Amino acid sequence: MQQLEDIIQYVSTKNKRNLFTFLTGAGLSSESGIPTYRGVDGIWVKGTQFHKPEEFGTFKYFKEHPEEVWQYSLFRKKMFQNAKPNESHNELVEIENILKDRFHLITQNIDNLHRQSGTKRIFEIHGNNREIKCSNGCKEIVNLPEEIKGKEIDEDLTEKEIELLKCQSCGSWMRPNILWFDEYYDERTNKKFSSLKIAKNSGVLFILGTSGATNLPIAIAETTLKYGGTIVDINIEDNQFTALIKDKKNKIIIRKTSTEALKMIKEMIENIQLT
Repeated sequence: MQQLEDIIQYVSTKNKRNLFTFLTGAGLSSESGIPTYRGVDGIWVKGTQFHKPEEFGTFKYFKEHPEEVWQYSLFRKKMFQNAKPNESHNELVEIENILKDRFHLITQNIDNLHRQSGTKRIFEIHGNNREIKCSNGCKEIVNLPEEIKGKEIDEDLTEKEIELLKCQSCGSWMRPNILWFDEYYDERTNKKFSSLKIAKNSGVLFILGTSGATNLPIAIAETTLKYGGTIVDINIEDNQFTALIKDKKNKIIIRKTSTEALKMIKEMIENIQLT
């Protein structure tokens, strides 16, 4: 992979647009036992009474069925709590430790595994499972109360949990601080402008475990390309990022697992640090 080594070497010598940025999605957490969203064993198939994700995973559905959505969210919370970071998460932490403030991680995952593994420079563009906010628009984002634990899929909310999931300001239901299918990216929850600024200043953007099914990740890749950065598409199969970069010069396509690719990237970065 001489081309990749050359790019890493080149970016490491630049004074501007010199960030090494990693964009991750659900595929990265699948090795930790968290199902991806749309696969045959996907989380939407297993946990939502066979609703289509575009129906169930919406603010509209939450307004109509808040308890059902919370039941499902707490089922996912339990799944996330039982999962542990995998080799890919740990390799990314080691890469961050080498690159320090030239490293940034943009993730679509809400499962907290990157934070659990020790990543610090992180932008969670689909929100996260730790926090809640008022569904009626009160401004504050707060942590999910510790008394609210993960649940089995058929386990109902208790009266105490329902009380804790009501906004203290206006009495409306609180909701998970995540992006649903019928919502738009913003800065407050989704770090939209921060992540696009990082993309603009990225000499190289590594894409891992995501197919590009939502529009901010695609916009991040487009921004990196626009300002002269290189896209490295690391996936086991072609995806929407592959289609985006197919006619571009500043691209590298790697068909390996995330862990295999990250080990290789880390070694290249280590070698450059030593020279």
